[in-house]
Formats: sequence, structure tokens, C-alpha cells
Amino acid sequence: MPEVLSVASFFSGVGGIDLAFNNAGFSVVFANELDANACKTYKENFNSLLVSDDINNLNPADIPATDVIVGGFPYQAFSIAGYQKGFADPRGNLFFSLAKIISIKKPKAIFFENVKNLARHDNGKTLQTIINCLEQLGYHIKYKVLNAYQYGNIPQNRERIYIVGFLNKSSCDAFEFPEEIPLTQSVVSFIDIFLGDPKYFYTKQNFSYFDKLMPMDFLKIYQWRRVYLRKNKKGLCPTLTANMGTGGHNVPLVKTVLGIRKLSPRECFSLMGFPRTFKLPRISNTQLYKQARNAVVVPVVKRIAEEIKKVL
Repeated sequence: MPEVLSVASFFSGVGGIDLAFNNAGFSVVFANELDANACKTYKENFNSLLVSDDINNLNPADIPATDVIVGGFPYQAFSIAGYQKGFADPRGNLFFSLAKIISIKKPKAIFFENVKNLARHDNGKTLQTIINCLEQLGYHIKYKVLNAYQYGNIPQNRERIYIVGFLNKSSCDAFEFPEEIPLTQSVVSFIDIFLGDPKYFYTKQNFSYFDKLMPMDFLKIYQWRRVYLRKNKKGLCPTLTANMGTGGHNVPLVKTVLGIRKLSPRECFSLMGFPRTFKLPRISNTQLYKQARNAVVVPVVKRIAEEIKKVL
């Protein structure tokens, strides 16, 4: 029987990366996340040891040696939706906290996910700093920007950068990012057409621009952009963002036979590739929306994990 490769996960969030690696045949044996609400969701779905603490408080001696270290280190410092402070933002410096652990544990491979803007932040200097750091630790690095609808068969326009590294150069040379695949799923299969909870619906009474929503086609996802409606010509869901559940701008909307509404947390998780069996705890919808938009697109990461597994 082939050896099961082990994984230590950092900035684990609700466990999207962990789920993807588990589905690819790895075993997650350690996880770390600070956000209390994300920890609740993680614990609902995984039996892995989860340490709920700041990464800077971890003792490397307490972290098991694993074949792979993975992490979605905080992206807000590099996001075009944020202030783009990069390493000047304390959240950006958390990458170096993870790098310190990698330098001590020396796994065979590493995997990171972050926003597309990381590739061009500060004219590419931020990404190059990250790569230089990892290369100094002995890793050979490859990275690529992949879109969910092109590489995960998920109808969401969501581009993210994926970074992989290997201690063994021949492993890195053999590694290839997955190839583009056809999109065979439509947004309709991700929509609960019978959802009728009033708190999700827009009406003339609670939304002053309601008349502008009326031209929407049934079961197509639109995006409300402050004062106007935008339809995705490719039939995709726009990138899920921080404001999608709060009534702010950039909110994905859908028209069903019951009316016009925003997406539910469950629908957002589904559009990130989480299965319907993934458990959502009894916490506020605001937190669940935040968790969905902070998560990874599970099928994309699973395909990358499978390629990592091949070369290890």
C-alpha cells in the first residue's frame, strides 16, 4: 500500500485547502487558525488537530514533521480591494512567520494560495521577495494564476495565484500545473430555487434601486455595483467579495420565481466548490459570508494537490 503523504496546514480558515488535499489522498495531521468563527466551522468538519492560536505563538517543536506544508497566508495586505500595503501591513508579515516554521520543519513540498494581485503588487517586488525567501530556504518554486471556471469547473470568475515549491529540484521540474478544463456546470445547479427566507430578498420597501433590478433574467447571477446592475456575459458568478452579504456594493443577485435576492451563505460555499455536506455552524451570516469569500476554490486546489502527489 502506498504511503499516505502528510500535511500541516496554516492560516487554515474553514479548511478549504485541507479538504482539497484530503480529497487528493493526503492526510492533514496539523492545522492552525486564529479566527474564532473560522475555527468553529473547521471543527464542525474535520477531526484533525486544530490549534486555535496566533501563528507567532506556536512552538515549532509541537508541530509534527510532515511531507507538505500548506497555507493561505492573509491576502488583504495584497488585495486590490484593500489598501495594498503588502509587507508594510502586519498581516503581510505573517508570511515570514510561516517561512520560519518551514525553515525548521523542512517539508518536501510547500503550497500557498493568494490573490492575483500578489503577482503585480509593488511592480512584482512583493512576489519576488516571497520567492527569494523560499529559495533561500532551499525550495525550487513555480507559480501560476488560475481562474476557477477554467481550472475547477466552478462557474465563478475567481482568479488566484498558486505557489508551489519543492526541496528536490527534479520534483519541481516534473511538476506541472493542471491544464484548463471545460466548464460543464452552470450557476443554476448552485442555486436553491426554493429558498424563500425574506432576509435574503430585495423589495421596493428595503431597496431604493429596486426598479433597476427588474430586467434581470431568471436564474442568472448579476452583480449590483453601487447604483447599477451588471450581468456577466459568460454566465458566471462574479468574484465573491467581502460585501456580498452585507447589502453593500458588488453583491451577487439572482432572480427566482420567488423574487430577487442575494445569494445565501450555503450557495456561496457551493460556488467555492464545497460539497453540500460541508457543515455550516450556527454563527452569523455575516461571518459565514466572510468565510466563503476568504476560502479557496476547492476543486482547483485538489487538482494542484494531485499534481504535487504525483511528483512526491
